[in-house]
Amino acid sequence: MTTAPVAALPAKNPTADPTAPKNATVTDPALVRRAVKAAALGNAMEWFDFGVYSYIAVTLGKVFFPSGNPTAQLLSTFGAFAAAFLVRPLGGMVFGPLGDRVGRQKVLAVTMIMMAAGTFAIGLIPSYATIGVGAPLLLLAARLVQGFSTGGEYAGASTFIAEYAPDKRRGFLGSWLEFGTLAGYIGGAGLVTLMTALLSTDDLLSWGWRIPFLIAGPMGIIGLYLRMRLEETPAFAAEVAKAEADRPKVPLRDMITGQWRALLLCVGLVLVFNVTDYMLLSYMPSYLTSELRYDETHGLLVVLGVMALMMVVQPFAGALTDRIGRRPVITAGCAGFLLLSVPALLLIRQGSLFAVALGMGALGLLLVCFTAAMPSALPALFPTRVRYGSLSIGFNVSVSLFGGTTPLVVTALIGATGNMMMPAYYMMAAAVIGGVAVWFMAESAGRPLPGSAPSLEQRPSAEQRPSAARR
Repeated sequence: MTTAPVAALPAKNPTADPTAPKNATVTDPALVRRAVKAAALGNAMEWFDFGVYSYIAVTLGKVFFPSGNPTAQLLSTFGAFAAAFLVRPLGGMVFGPLGDRVGRQKVLAVTMIMMAAGTFAIGLIPSYATIGVGAPLLLLAARLVQGFSTGGEYAGASTFIAEYAPDKRRGFLGSWLEFGTLAGYIGGAGLVTLMTALLSTDDLLSWGWRIPFLIAGPMGIIGLYLRMRLEETPAFAAEVAKAEADRPKVPLRDMITGQWRALLLCVGLVLVFNVTDYMLLSYMPSYLTSELRYDETHGLLVVLGVMALMMVVQPFAGALTDRIGRRPVITAGCAGFLLLSVPALLLIRQGSLFAVALGMGALGLLLVCFTAAMPSALPALFPTRVRYGSLSIGFNVSVSLFGGTTPLVVTALIGATGNMMMPAYYMMAAAVIGGVAVWFMAESAGRPLPGSAPSLEQRPSAEQRPSAARR
């Protein structure tokens, strides 16, 4: 594979800002916006599937696991869902180092194709009544494809945006990645909710459940088109421009042992980020219905409302991380979860719609401290030559061990102790670990990424500026 096509096109016009340092990368705002949109769409697609699968789990259980026992059906469905988390670290170990070797853009195009294909395939799988045991096996295979591709998606997308963004706006631009997450989840969950309201149970079981998964096909084509139109990031292009002798292939073990301190920080930060994220957006609807006997529809609508609130706040919180730094914002989130998890859960347990909305809203706003800051903070932990690979490994190991297991662990803790406050205590423990990690993390706001030149935003030339008369 040749490296000639990955020239640093966004950095070709340093004369647009005569005050820029000679070694600085000057980014074209139009290209940066395209990069953000293309990266965020992949994240949105991943969480669209997540929202669909979570909200339609009962129906999928009847289609693919007709045991006659509703509990067994649901457990089997979520077992197939959880299987995707097992292969995420494997995907990270494959796609991450590959992204550091052949380019971020190429690998992100591949992960987009695999994600779309895996989700689309679920919509085509015959039911258990049609082909028997082959149906759940095909569902499991599709979920494994999704999980494997997801292992390279988030780290690659956050790396892509971080390496394109000018240093002073990296937090704001990176925050749109998680905006895509929230938009995808709301889209998937909202579509299932709408279908449940409009379709009869028989129609939903026979054909309606396929519609959300089949939508992934067109979404994947759009996302792939956007990603294929992008140039490589300036930081990676600069690495390619070095003599090959000066840029040897980095072995996988060096991405781990050579970056052990940064990897530990990454695992700690991702732990608090994902434990609180999965607790609020994935576990709390089940907590409201199964543990507190709360009305299921109202519980789901409250969670969707919280996510809509987070979407509104997200870009402003991202811009705040550029002004005051990533560390203060993440620290505020950790301190908030440590101090307010118990009061918020007590409000939720009070049971009234207002109290539940208030408690969930408070936790959602605290979660924004992480969703706004992490997409720019995590890539800054690693140098350019190993950024994609090391971040993929650290992120996916932490998500698989701690984030994805959160609902299962908390449910088991409640069952073992009988203590309904376990969700609050679990979030508090995660906040302590996150606080330790952020204490040792260096501030990255407004500074070049490790191993990269300063990145500035292109300014209009004198000819492009409006004259005083036109003003």
